[in-house]
Amino acid sequence: MRAWERYFETMQEVVQRVRETQADAIERAAELLADTTEKGGIIYGFGTGHSHLVTDDAFWRAATPANYCALLEQSATGSFEITKSYNFENLYGVGTNVVDYHRITPDDCMIIISNSGNNIAPVDAAIRAHEKGIPVIAITAVEYSDFLTTKHRSGLKLKDVADVVLDNCSLVGDAATEVEGFPMKVGATSTIPAVFLQNAVLVEMVEVLVRRGFEPDVYYNGHMAFMDEGCADHNDRLVDKYFYRIRNL
Repeated sequence: MRAWERYFETMQEVVQRVRETQADAIERAAELLADTTEKGGIIYGFGTGHSHLVTDDAFWRAATPANYCALLEQSATGSFEITKSYNFENLYGVGTNVVDYHRITPDDCMIIISNSGNNIAPVDAAIRAHEKGIPVIAITAVEYSDFLTTKHRSGLKLKDVADVVLDNCSLVGDAATEVEGFPMKVGATSTIPAVFLQNAVLVEMVEVLVRRGFEPDVYYNGHMAFMDEGCADHNDRLVDKYFYRIRNL
């Protein structure tokens, strides 16, 4: 079996493990987000380093809720000057400031993504959210988090602070595939199941809301909007609705 095939096999196993073990957490997270949406709240996604990719995936995106906002703190995401982001995601005050600066309230909800669950900024953000009564959903690798020592002076890890913990079942070391003659595994394992988990929660949220008789705001694909005036008008109305509530829309 070639390396790419072994990578596919490993990732299919990881995603299957998520499906088999996370049903209850997915449904509890979806109910929490449905409550937030029904109250008119915003779903805030926050991740530092490569975890921010998960929040990017759902922000102003086809087939995703319009009340989702990615909190893209550029100093900590690594979009620019990527090695510097490691230092910023391990500074005290960054996560706290993100929660306070964006005026997140208990009517909103945060999805905080950290594969290790041990960096300072995401843990700080979760602690500050708890202090303000804001619900927190964590996407993290529980086994990997247990394996590691937290960097936070409180001794807490992200999973210790969240109201709901979604385990992405990523492998220890965030690496999938052994290559004969090479000293380390290659192929990251964390982003794919984290994106799966977040999308699973969001689609379940939509179904929960529809069962409640509430119609959530969801974007059409941009190409559909280009081809269909009704889709374009729908998307434009949603942008207008949230433009002054989501700072970076």
